[in-house]
Amino acid sequence: MPDMYDNSRPDRYFTEAHQAFRQSLRAFVARDITPNVEAWEAAGHLPRDLYRKAARMGIQGVLFPEEVGGSAGDFFMQVVVTEEMARCGAGGVCASLGSHSIGIPPVVAHGSDALCAAFAVPVIAGEKIAALAVTEPGGGSDVAALRTTAVRDGDHFVVNGEKTFITSGMQADVITVAVRTDPVSRGAGGISFLLVEGDTPGLERRALKKMGWWASDTAHLTFTDCRVPADHLIGVEGQGFRAAMMNFNSERLIIAVQAYSMAQVCYEEALAWARQRRAFGGTLTEQQVIRHKLVDMAARIDAARTLTHDIIWRRMEGLDPLNVHVARTSMAKIQATEAMKFCADQAVQILGGMGFMQGTASERIYREVKVLTIGGGTDEVMRNLAASQLGI
Repeated sequence: MPDMYDNSRPDRYFTEAHQAFRQSLRAFVARDITPNVEAWEAAGHLPRDLYRKAARMGIQGVLFPEEVGGSAGDFFMQVVVTEEMARCGAGGVCASLGSHSIGIPPVVAHGSDALCAAFAVPVIAGEKIAALAVTEPGGGSDVAALRTTAVRDGDHFVVNGEKTFITSGMQADVITVAVRTDPVSRGAGGISFLLVEGDTPGLERRALKKMGWWASDTAHLTFTDCRVPADHLIGVEGQGFRAAMMNFNSERLIIAVQAYSMAQVCYEEALAWARQRRAFGGTLTEQQVIRHKLVDMAARIDAARTLTHDIIWRRMEGLDPLNVHVARTSMAKIQATEAMKFCADQAVQILGGMGFMQGTASERIYREVKVLTIGGGTDEVMRNLAASQLGI
């Protein structure tokens, strides 16, 4: 944020290594991503070569151990990636390029060495694209209600069911799928993760058209008698629910980072416009009402960023019990997406007619606001989750 944050010097959260990585990423985004956003939005997907470029930059493997090709960075390295990627002003680019960050962690954390070698390693190298398939047409944020089944048949599981709103679902070579391996069980029991290859017979994909995130391919997946090798089971059969919930905590923190970072993009675009746009004998920044709008935007971004960084730091230091961490993570997602919503609205207002035109970052982000208030758990679910964790 101009005049408030110096992203070149180390501080409590970011070391010299973090900030050096930030500067290299900033140059990469400015050179290889931002100029191409409009073309990728029109195409509806990212070119595969971008995943390889991102892998060479260290983006794809930042949180993963060295034995699978990662760089074993800490969570603040992932924050750096998310903050800098957001500077392109296109959430769809960030979502699709980052779909591996939710699809592959269960494989690395709970999968066999063979699964990691065959699938995690090439994903982290940018040679394959990964996706996570949990959400179902009738389930939404209620993971425990999922209906997709995987019934053991010899040395295979037979998978039947549907998944929807799957980021990178059209291009994914590797799909981590939440299934019910015990069809009799209800609720959280009997849920497992299976790794399903993208060319598995019986897997059908249908592209979904969206309000925003146009550069991200999003799919509805249908599994019809898909035979998946039994050794593609990720972790212990029937214990996938807890793994899904832990995966969600990290995903929600990253959503919070992306949200306040997108809010920052809106703020910077609005500020630049207000400084050069002249009306009534002066620039817009000479109008008190505009200055107040900009200050309100800056305050909300600062609050969301500060809360999120504190939660991550305390998590890394092991300072909070799980229930407090889960509750504060839910709050951070709400706070950050509310900041994004507010800043996108105010930026479009400050830009006036230009804010309604495609081609401005604020117009694009305005269309993308709702996906972050829904994805990873809706605001309503987040509030209920925080209340239950805090005993309210």
